[in-house]
Amino acid sequence: MDSKILITGAAGFIGSHLVEYCTELGYSIVCFDRYNPQNHWGWLEHSKYRNDFEMVLGDIRDYDSVSRAMRGCSHVFHLAAMGSVPYSYVSPLAFVRTNVEGTYNVLEAARQIGSVGVHITSTSETYGTAKYIPMDENHPLIPQSPYAATKTGADQLAISYFRSFDLPITILRPFNTYGPRQSTRAVIPTIITQLLTEQESIVLGNLASKRDFSFVSDICHAYVETYQSSNLVGQIFNVGMGKSISILNLAETIMNKMDKKIEIKEGNDRLRPVRSEVWDLVCDNNLIIEKTHWKPLHNIDRGLDLTIAWYSNPDYFELSKRLEYVI
Repeated sequence: MDSKILITGAAGFIGSHLVEYCTELGYSIVCFDRYNPQNHWGWLEHSKYRNDFEMVLGDIRDYDSVSRAMRGCSHVFHLAAMGSVPYSYVSPLAFVRTNVEGTYNVLEAARQIGSVGVHITSTSETYGTAKYIPMDENHPLIPQSPYAATKTGADQLAISYFRSFDLPITILRPFNTYGPRQSTRAVIPTIITQLLTEQESIVLGNLASKRDFSFVSDICHAYVETYQSSNLVGQIFNVGMGKSISILNLAETIMNKMDKKIEIKEGNDRLRPVRSEVWDLVCDNNLIIEKTHWKPLHNIDRGLDLTIAWYSNPDYFELSKRLEYVI
């Protein structure tokens, strides 16, 4: 394990968990995240492994800073991205620059340096609403939001680098990830934090839509398993549970766990445009299970218990306020 792994988007939700997971396994990690004047390391600022990894602050949109961070690394886990579907309606160009151009910078730097493998982080949103379920890796790509379109473009760019330049890439396509440290803009933290603040009702988006939720540590495990396994270059792997739950049922489940009962409402400002709504996502995870030793270890019941416990800690609210400017 002498070679270094660069993790982009390292200070964010999934990235910070992946940094700590890889560090625990003994990997040498270089973290890359967005520059900020305070030199803040996001969710890694107070990590117990703070002295065990290298942190580089830069801009994924800047080729030079990406290339410098990558030197000396043999592999890249590329997670840096803009991930908000609602905000992608407001500023599509910001998503193009970060998600497409940022991915180009990672791929091109890896090509120029040579002997660098790349794990690309995709999303189930690239599939759009399920045409059949469960959804395997051959499901049509039908992006229904600017966010999904830029992630689809990034995936295709990575595949082109594999086919054109023999760049060793692997694409992980997680379905909906949740767990500690996730932004409260995401649905599960939104439900939990609204319940914790004792509001009269919960306001959510489309209650009928269904999602396949995976706990964050299971996603981290998928990165490492596909990295350690041989002969996976050029392949795409779905990562999910293989089960979906409606947002309404999800909210009711969380309310039961927290022993609260309040009204659940749909908020018009939280609804996607009609033709942009993704109604159903169910992962077919057979390929990654067949090709690696990966399997999900946290069902939705256990994962929600862990997530609720984390957000219920009073220290969370104070910490989250301090991170608002960097996350």
